[in-house]
Amino acid sequence: MSKTELLIATRNSGKTREFRELLQKAPVILRSLDDFPEIGDVEESGTTFEENATLKAAEYAKRSGILTAADDSGLEVAALGGLPGVRSARFGGASANYDAKMSLLLDSIKAVGGGDRRARFVSVIALARPSGEVIHLSRGECEGVIAFEPRGGNGFGYDPIFIPNGLTRTFGELPDSEKSQISHRAKATATFIRYLLDFIGL
Repeated sequence: MSKTELLIATRNSGKTREFRELLQKAPVILRSLDDFPEIGDVEESGTTFEENATLKAAEYAKRSGILTAADDSGLEVAALGGLPGVRSARFGGASANYDAKMSLLLDSIKAVGGGDRRARFVSVIALARPSGEVIHLSRGECEGVIAFEPRGGNGFGYDPIFIPNGLTRTFGELPDSEKSQISHRAKATATFIRYLLDFIGL
């Protein structure tokens, strides 16, 4: 069976690793932006996850010349009116690491009373042909609450402060094999894979 090249349009090693885990049985040869250092970055100027995923998939597909999937994801916190949302990666400034981002987020929740800790992770994946035509969008969400302090060293990003509904452990405390069953990205990827297999004729 021949395999189709698929660019996962991210330089985030955590996202790349998670996509490799989720797509390990798909008949694709995965590439990341690290394989295309010359094509530069695409500005995430959209106001929704769908807009940003579409922008990235279309532009990176044209620049790389291969089928491209781009994910835009983030954490929406109810007490903060949905922030940090599409600005999750830039929350607290582009130079802030995730320890600083999590600290700022926890302080921000505390500043508005701290009682409502509901949150959700959102992931949107866009698939684009090499021409830049976006042919599919899939969305996944994972509802939960924000922990009072970071716990666990697994995962990446805000994982150590997010507790999915029905569990007592944070994403940061879950093994990858368990997180990959319930995460927002897993849900978006499940829909994406069904479309991808149909698209490449399997």
